[in-house]
Amino acid sequence: MLKMTFKHRLTIIALFFISITLSFSADFESIKLSATNAQKNILIVFSGSDWCAPCIQFKKEVIENTAFTQFADSSLIVVHADFPRQKKNQLPAEIQKENNLLADKYNAKGIFPSIVLLDNKGIVKRIWEGKPKQNAEKFVTEIQLILDAK
Repeated sequence: MLKMTFKHRLTIIALFFISITLSFSADFESIKLSATNAQKNILIVFSGSDWCAPCIQFKKEVIENTAFTQFADSSLIVVHADFPRQKKNQLPAEIQKENNLLADKYNAKGIFPSIVLLDNKGIVKRIWEGKPKQNAEKFVTEIQLILDAK
């Protein structure tokens, strides 16, 4: 019988949750429909999770911050369009294809990170090219001001 260490168990759990997130973000049309039904906007985060230092910082400082997650839960559907470079982190082909399509439409310059705020129909409200300079609270405030200006 194969013995699993605590590290192996954590890895399996992490992969399970990553696969759920990735399968959710794989179909952008269904995301737009979900956003419409939930009356939420869409935030696409283009990142290079294993090579882009500003992307990694943005994730830690903003995306994982409680102020942002609470705001996102009530107001946004967040789509992570990741472009890892290391072979061990490569995404399934269908996810990579969807991320490429999103990048063609919303990040044609290939700037990482790029954060794109859309309404639920996919119309761009704001693009941040590069890591936003604000902390999580100020980033949330900026998004809220954009959304309130409808």
